[in-house]
Amino acid sequence: MLEEPLPHYNDRKTPIDMLMFHCSAQKGEEILQILDKSELSCHYIIDEKGELIQVVEEDKRAYHAGIGFWNGIDTDLNSHSIGIEISNLSMGQEDYKAKQIKTLIEISKELIAKYNIRQDMIVGHSDTAPNRKPDPGKAFPWKDLSAQGIGLWFKPSQAKLVENDDISELLASIGYDTRTPEMVYCSAYAFCRRFAPQYVKTDEDIAHLVDHVLPDKFDFMDKEKFIQTLKAVSYSYQTYRQEQNLTD
Repeated sequence: MLEEPLPHYNDRKTPIDMLMFHCSAQKGEEILQILDKSELSCHYIIDEKGELIQVVEEDKRAYHAGIGFWNGIDTDLNSHSIGIEISNLSMGQEDYKAKQIKTLIEISKELIAKYNIRQDMIVGHSDTAPNRKPDPGKAFPWKDLSAQGIGLWFKPSQAKLVENDDISELLASIGYDTRTPEMVYCSAYAFCRRFAPQYVKTDEDIAHLVDHVLPDKFDFMDKEKFIQTLKAVSYSYQTYRQEQNLTD
């Protein structure tokens, strides 16, 4: 592991209970330069070669999450989370390199064990800021990570175990922000980036993608396949929380 410390951090206000994945459409050294220039930071960068770079000490509050929401937490996600930034020139729209994912699995397993991070608190930046962020993108290998004990996945057959078909309620049961109709719309697209990438449009203009997180319109929310996937994921999250005695 390399160390390239940045001075942009302060003290945490809460214990660590969240792991957040990001990506940037630059190589590792460029990511460092952009973060520094913007007075931002993260805890780790995984560069284009799969090298792990520590930027901020884990016990410090890095500036990576911004304004966001997840599973009822609506303030100071920076204090709650450890942020890992991964180089991907397509902004996560094309596959990550095997060496990068190997490094990501290794550091994620270490952090999950060290801080006892729950599986339902492992998120992408787009999960927590669906109206602002497209990363880590539709090509991020969430299913493969789940098989390694990093985050939750679902079984399509579980959809039949959920009677509720209200999109807003189902998204909220996973952890997404559904406090306004606009955020329901944004969260539905973020959900697809993670669990149903077939509905996510590729934008080859990365600058446009960053500034226009959502397409002009999308019509998948009334499709049966989307609803069934949403139900199955909701079941997976609710069942996990029940097993962990996390529900009321």
